[in-house]
Amino acid sequence: MTGINVAWSALGGAPELVARVSDEVRRDVLDARLPVRETARACVAGCALAAAELGARRTGAAEVPAVRVDDGAVATAFVSERHLRVDGRASAGFAPLSRFWRTADGWVRTHANYPHHRERLLTALEVTGGGGPGAGDVDAGAMDARERAVRERAVRERAVRYEVDAVAAALAERTSVEAEDAVYAAGGLAVVLRTPEEWAAHPQGAEVRRLPLVERGTLDAPPGRPLTPLAPFAPVSTLAPRTGAAGPLLPAAGLRVLDLTRVIAGPVATRTLALLGADVLRVDAPHLPELPVQHLDTGFGKRSTRLDLAVDGRTFEELLGSADVVVTGYRPGALDRFGLSPEALAERRPGVVVAQLSAWGAQGPWRERRGFDSLVQVATGIAVAEGSAERPGALPAQALDHGTGYLLAAAVLRALTERADDGASRYVRLSLARTAEWLLHEVPRDREVPRAGEGDGRGNVGVDRSAVPGGPYGSPDPWLAERDSPCGRLRYALPPLSFANGPKDWAGPPTRWGTDPARWR
Repeated sequence: MTGINVAWSALGGAPELVARVSDEVRRDVLDARLPVRETARACVAGCALAAAELGARRTGAAEVPAVRVDDGAVATAFVSERHLRVDGRASAGFAPLSRFWRTADGWVRTHANYPHHRERLLTALEVTGGGGPGAGDVDAGAMDARERAVRERAVRERAVRYEVDAVAAALAERTSVEAEDAVYAAGGLAVVLRTPEEWAAHPQGAEVRRLPLVERGTLDAPPGRPLTPLAPFAPVSTLAPRTGAAGPLLPAAGLRVLDLTRVIAGPVATRTLALLGADVLRVDAPHLPELPVQHLDTGFGKRSTRLDLAVDGRTFEELLGSADVVVTGYRPGALDRFGLSPEALAERRPGVVVAQLSAWGAQGPWRERRGFDSLVQVATGIAVAEGSAERPGALPAQALDHGTGYLLAAAVLRALTERADDGASRYVRLSLARTAEWLLHEVPRDREVPRAGEGDGRGNVGVDRSAVPGGPYGSPDPWLAERDSPCGRLRYALPPLSFANGPKDWAGPPTRWGTDPARWR
């Protein structure tokens, strides 16, 4: 069984529809010991097929549009944040305190890209000021602007070096588990480097392994709320461009999506729904910062507003009153006090599709812990599989984030198709940790030949990738585009979804974070 078969089965799709998918394999993309390329391809293929299925349902087509998956497009999209340029400038990547650290008995990895997570990490480790004066304390005197900027940069770099050295010293005195517990107790993020076997024996690992890749279910059975039909498209069986057409087939056209997600995975899912024609409104809390470049990368086709749910509840209820989908990306239960559990949402908005995303899963002792792709890689054994217990490695992309994002969008699309049959409210639920389990143990590889004396048959070491059928990747340029935005000229990765008559790009660029009105178009 191929990865797309497994993904499509997890999504509840009819097995015969997989025959509508073809692929362009490129042997030198997302190179890793684990089957990252195959996982990424399966996630995108499942999402594209779910979109094509919904499109056929809404247009009344007798046949689901053909789906084509190109590894080059997929690989480019899975590192979209690295390809993004704003007026020619690249983003900085991980913050200095987001990295691996030696401990007294092994390794931990921390995540401190957000200012509040950095502060909590330093607090947990009792690291206080000492790096010299702040940038604002530089005596301007007779300095010109350029000299002042150089001095301020030097001060910031000295402060960063101090923090890095202080954190390294503090962690070197603790065991890995002591560090993990202390940082999490302070509201920060740190995880122990574990092997796949250690994660399997961990209570959270055991709980995650028990769950399906995609959790799906109904919440009620209200009177049917049919999908609005779309104009018929013909033919749907070819990937050739149509001539004389008014526009692409947009399976999610007219649907309204409330996007309560952050970081990468959730925003990738809602960015995909926006590509397919949905009116997506991202809603953030005013007090939680967002990384500007991260928002730009995942904000195409969407709008962005800020609401304090404790104060602006009436505004949110007005939005919910005509929403088709609500997507949340916070820790399980974190939004329940605002009436945003799946059951509460379905009670107030019958027929709604509720999609939930978390790092560690909705059950188990870590269900309420924060987490990011890089941390899940370390906890679940991926970092050891890609390196070793002595020298941990990493995947060639934040594949757990991107892969789970496309699976989440696919699950929403399939739920919408199923809702057309019975009108029932539905929930879908995914986690980065369960996607990691799938990648580690369940995704089959493309045919490869292990190097003599090295390979283990799964490709964990010594794989000769020249034996994989397919052409070379070469350059990402065919899957990159440029356009103007309110934030400047953007270079960005094009969407990897491709089905007959489908969209090739988003309808609009990202807007500035949190600046759109809290209303539907």
